[in-house]
Amino acid sequence: MHDDDRPPAFPLTRRDTLRAGSAVAAASVLPPLSSAAASTQSMPLEPGATTTITTVVNGEPITIAVDTRASLLDVLRERLALTGAKKGCDHGQCGACTVHVDGRRVAACLTLAAKVDGREVTTIEGLGEEAALHPMQQAFIDHDALQCGYCTPGQIMAAVACVREGNATSRERIRDAMSGNICRCGAYVGIVAAIEDAAAKMGQG
Repeated sequence: MHDDDRPPAFPLTRRDTLRAGSAVAAASVLPPLSSAAASTQSMPLEPGATTTITTVVNGEPITIAVDTRASLLDVLRERLALTGAKKGCDHGQCGACTVHVDGRRVAACLTLAAKVDGREVTTIEGLGEEAALHPMQQAFIDHDALQCGYCTPGQIMAAVACVREGNATSRERIRDAMSGNICRCGAYVGIVAAIEDAAAKMGQG
């Protein structure tokens, strides 16, 4: 083949090379999308059966229709705008979503909303008031028992339950009773001190 018979050259720019390399790299780490997944990827979740519950949340009677599959945590956050309880692990392992049902602590992410029909729910928003904090809330402030604050509402709700359950009689019992509430910032020393302080003020230390 003579030089004149060769196709014209199309020089590749540096930008073209980087763009092509990025595309290849991305394709190499992404798992293949199955045809079934691809066909359902854009399909919305079908609504489930609903049930109407009547409950008392932070002292206020509420009647609401909920999906029978909905967790108490999602109803509190998404339907009632009570965002104090946090969604952490969503598997009942971190304690960030701790609330009280009939005075007992529960993981709201594992509790079906339908199960609180006829029962009383208390969240961090109903524990105290801005002008008159609950002794446990004040103790957490006084003892610097928080850092980022994400787990704090659940820690406080669990701490109140810890005191009411009679488990605030020693640091060892406090640590054991609070073991289901994880603080990724590591404020455990302050948390134990706050519980000891609040327990005395709550008359149960």
